[in-house]
Amino acid sequence: MIPNNLLLAFYGDDFTGSTDAMEILERAGIHTALFIAPPTETDLARFPHIRAFGIAGMTRAMTPTQMEQTLRPAFEALRTSGARHIHYKVCSTFDSSPAIGSIGKAIDIGTEVFTPRFVSLVVAAPSLGRHCAFGNLFARMGIGSNGDIHRLDRHPSMSKHPTTPADESDLRLHLSKQTQKSSGLIDILQIEKSREEATALLENTIRANDIVLFDGLYEHQMPRIGALIDPYGSHSKPHFSVGSSGVEMALTGFWNAQGITQNRTQWPEPGGASPLLVVSGSCSPITARQIDYALAHGFEEIALDTPAIAAGTHDFHFLDEIEKAIRFIEKGKSVIIHTSKSTQDERFIEANNTFKNKGLSPTEIQTLTSKLHGEALGNIARQAIAAVPIQRLVIAGGDTSGVVARTLGIKAVEMIAPLSPGAPLCRAFAPDSPADGLEVNFKGGQVGGEEYFEVAAKGCI
Repeated sequence: MIPNNLLLAFYGDDFTGSTDAMEILERAGIHTALFIAPPTETDLARFPHIRAFGIAGMTRAMTPTQMEQTLRPAFEALRTSGARHIHYKVCSTFDSSPAIGSIGKAIDIGTEVFTPRFVSLVVAAPSLGRHCAFGNLFARMGIGSNGDIHRLDRHPSMSKHPTTPADESDLRLHLSKQTQKSSGLIDILQIEKSREEATALLENTIRANDIVLFDGLYEHQMPRIGALIDPYGSHSKPHFSVGSSGVEMALTGFWNAQGITQNRTQWPEPGGASPLLVVSGSCSPITARQIDYALAHGFEEIALDTPAIAAGTHDFHFLDEIEKAIRFIEKGKSVIIHTSKSTQDERFIEANNTFKNKGLSPTEIQTLTSKLHGEALGNIARQAIAAVPIQRLVIAGGDTSGVVARTLGIKAVEMIAPLSPGAPLCRAFAPDSPADGLEVNFKGGQVGGEEYFEVAAKGCI
């Protein structure tokens, strides 16, 4: 039977973002399971203790047509789950464009499936360094780091993203290129008003708009947003929200204040797990610094020949890379297998040019790259783990992480303990795979300080 006390169900546009949402729910004392595909009643029955669940998708790297084919049946499954709130989880830097990962397309589909009075849009996540003021998004350079905060269109990384560069910080203007639905705003000054006044302002905004964006600058404002959103959801008629894990922060902050849930403060100590295996499909400069730091502190590396992969001349069995990984692990050495270190990596540039010369569009390049790199990393990891079992695996890169997880045979994960903000340590449920029971950590490109992989190996909380 489907649990009848579900508070929330979500669909994540990539795997790393999905584990971020799961972590917020778990920290609020809401047991959560994260699935690779829409769960059946049998799947949910394996996790009878949950009060929330998520589906880790890959729509951030999909075209609108692919999103339509993927999201509509997934949303239908979420609609019948009985959860009071349904959330389409997107990256906290709002990665999207009309051609790929269109958040507007997801809103259009969700509106048709859930028919909400309005769509809540919550992107601010102050604890992750994501702030929204008068509709404009600001983001820290890195999550769980001491980086400076930049307006999104001037962000050193996101403004130069290879497929969805941020050229507009006003989220309403950004979204208007992806959907014809109108967007209103509850700004940071209105958020500070009394609940009664803010509710009245929200009602006025709903009358004139299909979507309502909520500003958020400080952590104390998140429960205020939750108080405004929560009354619109019920088990028979769920409310549909779109945004970062700020949606979970807002709702759980309110639920905890109301005594509906209770924050969890005690976690098991993960402890060290050496050697650590890391597979990275990230091209973020933050991940690049993390790789360099790890290599300077005893990690070994295997740099995939991505230009050969792009050209179709590489051995698709990756026997040499698998053998190298096994040798390093057998010697007790932690190893990082990566596809590039940044968009300035010569491998990235050469592979990208190869795809361009084949006549592929940027959207087609992004989709194909995620598939090829994710399958390569997943296959290498799967064969290496089968030969020399390890305790812990880190998968870095939002766009490739879902492909890696599927190639590994992972069907679902549950959170073990926090590791770094937005990237918890999880336990994999992967029947008939060497990854079954594996401790796995999914790290987005913007997550963590430069010592991240060393911290992951030590299991520090």
